[in-house]
Amino acid sequence: MKAIILNQPKDFSIKEINVPEIKDDEVLIEIKASGICTNDVRDFNGDCNYSYPRIGGHEYGGIIAKIGSGVNKNRFKEGQKVVQYIIDDCKECFYCKHGDQNICEEHQNSKIFHNPDGLSGYGGFAEYVVAKAEDLFVYPDKTSFEKMAFTEPLACVVNSMERVSLKYGDDVVIIGGGTMGLLHVILAKLKGARVILSEPLKERREKAISLGCDDVIDPLAGDAVEAVKNLTQGRGGIAVFNTTAIPAIAAQAVDMTAPTGTTVMFSSIHPNEPVPVNMGAIHSYQKTITGAVSPTVSSFHQAVELIGKDIVDPTVFTGAIFDYEEFGQAIELAAKPDTYKVILKFGE
Repeated sequence: MKAIILNQPKDFSIKEINVPEIKDDEVLIEIKASGICTNDVRDFNGDCNYSYPRIGGHEYGGIIAKIGSGVNKNRFKEGQKVVQYIIDDCKECFYCKHGDQNICEEHQNSKIFHNPDGLSGYGGFAEYVVAKAEDLFVYPDKTSFEKMAFTEPLACVVNSMERVSLKYGDDVVIIGGGTMGLLHVILAKLKGARVILSEPLKERREKAISLGCDDVIDPLAGDAVEAVKNLTQGRGGIAVFNTTAIPAIAAQAVDMTAPTGTTVMFSSIHPNEPVPVNMGAIHSYQKTITGAVSPTVSSFHQAVELIGKDIVDPTVFTGAIFDYEEFGQAIELAAKPDTYKVILKFGE
């Protein structure tokens, strides 16, 4: 099979490697589409501490090409459209038992991140990948591979939304109008919220309005915190989702949060510098600050339901689709700050 192998930072090659063997409880997925994530861009640039060589890509969908002898044939069959829950959850630790598989104690120790004996990575930038049957989610035949590639990103946003308890009509602020920020806009509207987006690019503010966002602000045009408070009778947002990586904006997100409200740090802070926070206000106004990382099994399931039932069409965020052999062009475009989702296609 062909695979895009990152030999070292900024040094990749498309190589022919062996198709992986499956165990009795596993299936072989023939990948058809794979999205490029911000973390893939960071891996490409060497802005991580993972081992090389590696095969990136964790936003993929495809079809079952081969089934292990122990897989339930009543549930899975060759040719089915599937996605894989990509967290290597152990199903044994406290967090897995608690329903927080995204915080699995063993995940960071897997060969996804460090493999001294060979390739690391999730493996989605290749023609085939192995998955345990218990990690599969089946899509309707009518669902496009392009849509399926958005499953993991949407699942991350579902998990983020579940970090807060919203009531109808609550004011929700989303900072950042990229793919992930605008997916927050869509889901917040589905929750019955009044949504405000803070985004400096005019095109993204206009796109947010077309998706149902109620108000948009340009944070470069004035004091963004005051702009939010002016729109919310001086309170701020009951929920504020920060989808940017900039430390100073993380502090701004807390200031935008209303008394008794919740700030969700959706994006990893990069560079991970300390962020000053007015802890007196956290105490006095019962504010909550929380994080959101990766999807749980439940949020992944919900993302499949949202896409498979056409409740959410994520392809409004498809920036470009490239053949996998054009990976160099694709990763260059994905690295640009004003780009929406870039997708690699494998096969027809």
